[in-house]
Amino acid sequence: MSLAFTLARFVAGLEIETLPEDVVEKARACVLNGYGIALGSHTTDFFPVAARAVLAQDCARDDGATLLRDGRKSTPAGAAFANAALFHGRAQEDTCGVAHFGAILLPLLTALVEVGQGRIEDFLPALVAGYEAGGLFEAAYAPATIAAGLRATPLYGTLAAAAAAARLWRLSEERTAAALANAASFSGGILQSFGDGTDEWRYQVGIAGRNGLMAAALAAQGSVSAANAFEGNAGFVRAFVRRDCDVAALEAGLGREWAVQRVTFKPYPVCALNQTPVTAALALRAQLGTSTDGVKAVHVRLNPTVVGYAGMDSRGPFASVSGTLMSIQFCVATTLIHGVPTIARMQAFDDGPVNRLIPKITPQADAALGLLSCRLEVEFEDGRPPRVVERNVDHAAYSYSREEVSALVRRIGDETGVSGQAYDRLERFAATLPHATLSDVLDAFKEVQRPV
Repeated sequence: MSLAFTLARFVAGLEIETLPEDVVEKARACVLNGYGIALGSHTTDFFPVAARAVLAQDCARDDGATLLRDGRKSTPAGAAFANAALFHGRAQEDTCGVAHFGAILLPLLTALVEVGQGRIEDFLPALVAGYEAGGLFEAAYAPATIAAGLRATPLYGTLAAAAAAARLWRLSEERTAAALANAASFSGGILQSFGDGTDEWRYQVGIAGRNGLMAAALAAQGSVSAANAFEGNAGFVRAFVRRDCDVAALEAGLGREWAVQRVTFKPYPVCALNQTPVTAALALRAQLGTSTDGVKAVHVRLNPTVVGYAGMDSRGPFASVSGTLMSIQFCVATTLIHGVPTIARMQAFDDGPVNRLIPKITPQADAALGLLSCRLEVEFEDGRPPRVVERNVDHAAYSYSREEVSALVRRIGDETGVSGQAYDRLERFAATLPHATLSDVLDAFKEVQRPV
């Protein structure tokens, strides 16, 4: 039996009644976080670009799915694409390892359910299916594919989207396997936009959703798809990872090591890999005060994957948030000087004190540190003893409860002018799944809609 079929059997068999209770609860937290962050992203610039592109290509459709930020409608694929740019707007979406599946899956499932291509009762199992299919490969292969210049989110997110659509539509095991095989052929996405500080990555989530949807749609219509799409000599793993696929190891994790339980949430509008450096910098700022006068050097020790990730070790000059939110130096400098980073601070490209501190900050790879751990060491010009702040954490540090997610997204709403009533609706939707009504979500976004 091929890996595609084994994974398809697992995906097709997911039911709300048999999912572990803690998996269902984590999925509810992902739902609330995804929609809540998207609401708070209504002031960002990326949805309007995506919406214009969608309407130029897919056109407006009175019977279509809603473009959440402006209220117009287009095809489900078009709405999923445009809305993904909204979910990704603050770069504060959820993270599974190093992949952002929520910003792909929630816009896709929302659009499909809205137009009647799926039942709300299947929303949570489909969401979990996406996290598990994408997360299975991300956990096994992300370090290797990142090193090759491939971004995990679109690479594994296309698989996630195909699995979610197939489960929402209740495709058979055979047709789900075909959807996954198709997605393996449609995956990709490079990291260079982070290195250049440009915005392609903002739209990769929507492309992954759109490609995954087409993968499932083709399967539903009878596509003939490679049985050995993952483990074959020219399959997904050999092509992208450059080694043999360990089928047995991957299959052994299904239903035992739930990928959704690895999902983390971001307290700050910076890259997931910069969350701990910011947290450590806040602790250091509490020791040093608001002045960085007399600081000779700041050494930021991080896992080698973090330091080597495109755009992370960058001193600028910066001209976009895409550059600042990735830069270890900028994130640490702006936090030490100003405190908690905000979108406005991440856009302060000409901040003199920040730009003077940046050259003193040096990221250093330390294999002894985990992916989300950080050690800050500050040296002083007057020779006094260095100050050290260390945060040895894993994903559990950012695996918030639904109550903690609520506090996070409402804080962002306060920052961006979103009413509490909108979050009330989102909380009701998340809490009442699988018997929720999508109108709660659509009505919440009506509060931030304005013409593009």
